[in-house]
Amino acid sequence: MSTSIVPVATEPAATTGPLLSARGLTRSFGLTEAVRGIDLDIAAGEILAVMGPSGSGKSTLLHLLAGVLTPDSGTVSFDGDRVDGLDEAGRARLRLTAFGFVFQFGQLLPDLSALDNVTVPLLLTGVHRRDALARAHDWLGRLDLAADGDKLPGELSGGQAQRVAVARALVTEPRVLFADEPTGSLDSLAAEKVMLALTDLARASDTTVVLVTHDPRTAAYADREVVVRDGRLSGTGR
Repeated sequence: MSTSIVPVATEPAATTGPLLSARGLTRSFGLTEAVRGIDLDIAAGEILAVMGPSGSGKSTLLHLLAGVLTPDSGTVSFDGDRVDGLDEAGRARLRLTAFGFVFQFGQLLPDLSALDNVTVPLLLTGVHRRDALARAHDWLGRLDLAADGDKLPGELSGGQAQRVAVARALVTEPRVLFADEPTGSLDSLAAEKVMLALTDLARASDTTVVLVTHDPRTAAYADREVVVRDGRLSGTGR
C-alpha cells in the first residue's frame, strides 16, 4: 500500500486470540429482545458477513460489537480489552481511533465536499489539515474518485457517494470496519463496485470487516458468514 499513508494510531502488538469477541450478549428495547445470548469470535483480518432477515437483531449486534450500544448483559472484547466496561468517552475514542463505519446511505455531511467529508475523521484525531487533505485525496484516488473531490454529496451518484463513505471509513486505517447494509440502497452494478473497493482495500490494509447484510450477493465477498434469527446465531455459512 502507499507509503504516504501514515497510521493515526501506534502500530498494535500482534493479536494471538480473536481480535473481536462477544460472550453472552443480550440487549432489549423495552419488551423486545433484540439480541439473546450471542457468542461470537472474529479474527484479525477476517471479513465476516452477519446475515439475517430484517428485524433479526443483526444491526443491534453490530452496534454492540462497535461500542455504539452497551449490552444488558454479556461482554464485548477488542484485542483482549473489554469494550462494554468503558465509559461513553472511552467508547467514543475507540470508535474514532480503531473503528471505521459505513452505513446504508453513507451519511455524508451534505454541506461538505467529498474531499472534506473524507478529511473529517483525520481532523478529529488531530491531523493537520494539509496532511489530512493529502491523505483524503489519496484515498479518493484509490476509489476512482480523484476527479470528484470538489463535488457535494448531492452531486454524486449513489454508488459514488457510498465509495466516498468507504474512503472516509478507511482513511484512518481502522483495525475494524463496521458496515451496516452498505449496498442496500444501490443497484447491482454500483453495489459490486462498492464491495470490490471495500474488500480489496480492507485486505490491503489488513482491516477486519464486520458486514451486516441480508443480500447473499453482498455476503459472498466475505470470508465467513453467520446468520442471526430472532436475536440468536442460528447457524453459519462457509
